Amino acid sequence: MHYTYFLINFFTVIVCFIFSFHPKIRFDRYFKAFLGASAIVALVFIIWDAWFTKIGVWWFNDTYLIGIRLLDLPLEEILFFFCIPFSCVFTYFCLNRFFNLDWKALPEKIFVTISIVVYLGIALYLHDRIYPLVTFLTLSISLFVLYFILKSRWIGKASFVYLVLSPGFLTVNGILTGTGLEHPIVNYNPETFLGFRILTIPIEDFFYGYEMILWNLFFFKKFSRSSQISEIKLK
Repeated sequence: MHYTYFLINFFTVIVCFIFSFHPKIRFDRYFKAFLGASAIVALVFIIWDAWFTKIGVWWFNDTYLIGIRLLDLPLEEILFFFCIPFSCVFTYFCLNRFFNLDWKALPEKIFVTISIVVYLGIALYLHDRIYPLVTFLTLSISLFVLYFILKSRWIGKASFVYLVLSPGFLTVNGILTGTGLEHPIVNYNPETFLGFRILTIPIEDFFYGYEMILWNLFFFKKFSRSSQISEIKLK
């Protein structure tokens, strides 16, 4: 029982990790780039997570935890910020490698622009509830920065891949929030979130994860390109 959250992380990542060494994929060549990217993003999200834990937005059920904590967060929660991105970035890497997922410029620009406006509107409308306020506000800002300032032209296909991963998201987050368990692993203060759930999952979690994956992809792409340039120079 105490290993439940740990095992969730393990089974989330193990299949992707094994296939990383497949000769037609060789994602193992990008482990260093991924670890650099995920460490940067994890640091920000761990601070966010620790803050929300401190002010009582959410808390963790010790029944399902090993018992090791850092910054008052379970070790499993910290591992979450590496395991989930690994599976998502790996999936994006594979789909992008074998399929043409590119969007045309205009549809992607329209999609990103509408998303920014909608998420900002939701944040302002729900300003009295901290989880949707922070989640949708930072997501809106992230999309603006990624697309219009950092010129990331992969937001469309990244969003599609994240949608493809939704069944996995629903499974993992569903268990964490109580689906199939006697009690949730992660509990939420009803006064701090919208109250709309998919199964047992607060809708904000979906967008929280979406923002996390977008930034993981940004830094992964950046570090991957740097590694490839270095390899070319060494040759």
